[in-house]
Amino acid sequence: MKVAVLGAGAIGAYVGAALHRAGADVHLIARGPHLAAMRQNGVHVLSPRGDFTAHTHATDNPADIGPADYVFLGLKATSYAACGPLIEPLLHENTAVIAAQNGIPWWYFHAHGGPHNGRQLESVDPGGTVSAVLAPERAIGCVVYAATELEAPGVVRHLEGTRFSIGEPDRSLSARCLTFSEAMQAGGLKCPVEPDLRNDIWLKLLGNISFNPISALARATMRQMCHHTGTRTVIEAMMTETLTVAHALDSHPDITIERRLAGAEKVGDHRTSTLQDLEAGKPLELDVLLTAVIELATLTHTPVPTLTTIHALSDLLAHQSGTPMNVLAGADRTALRAAATQG
Repeated sequence: MKVAVLGAGAIGAYVGAALHRAGADVHLIARGPHLAAMRQNGVHVLSPRGDFTAHTHATDNPADIGPADYVFLGLKATSYAACGPLIEPLLHENTAVIAAQNGIPWWYFHAHGGPHNGRQLESVDPGGTVSAVLAPERAIGCVVYAATELEAPGVVRHLEGTRFSIGEPDRSLSARCLTFSEAMQAGGLKCPVEPDLRNDIWLKLLGNISFNPISALARATMRQMCHHTGTRTVIEAMMTETLTVAHALDSHPDITIERRLAGAEKVGDHRTSTLQDLEAGKPLELDVLLTAVIELATLTHTPVPTLTTIHALSDLLAHQSGTPMNVLAGADRTALRAAATQG
């Protein structure tokens, strides 16, 4: 099984190292000092479950790799539309693309069934620019429940969690999903094939859609947000509105808001990825979180006043800090918020 990891950062390198340990033919695509370190010393994983090193091929040129059976995307969703020149050399007719992203994926309505089947979401696939690069037919969804960080070039610190839930957009238990799942498990990771991954997407989104933007707005950790009464109330409102949108689309994540908040409290003084991106001057990955759910709320005539308020403030923060949320023009955002507020 040949696997290319496009965007071999903390998560991508961790997955690549695990698959290599299981015997897969793994190729990591990265750049800079991280690439140089992996070429020289391999990927060194530091984990409570045991440290290990994987000496696997690493490059900055996908053409050196050629077509693979699977491409694991470790890129931020904000990079998908522009990754065409990188991913094209990795594809053959049956290559599957495993998209490990937060938020609502570009393939959400592909093979969805129901009244919105095949619909394109402008917030995550503007003008079909992502679908043109990453055909939805290739997509295997992936929801990541593992926490990792790049401690140094070539060194991945695994903090907690080993679950990478995957699933087909059409809900089938496909051979390609089962094969990838078996390889991940052989490498020591949990990789259940879910009959409806959209439920997992909404489950994880409950936390990302609320904690991520507020952490950036307030420069606050998970513990600080959970322990501040007023902020906790806002987070509960955002989660409630998000669940209402999920239910309107016939998705039913198996969790209560109380359980989700209790889980968040245990994380402690963790800074969300959005806050880290803000501090590093990187684009804020909020369109796949906030903007997409507001677009879905408009589609289902679901009022989401708290989400639209936080969206407006996040939009201003991104503008003021010079770190754009993603791709939608300001006028489009304003119209979307107005429609979602009215339901």
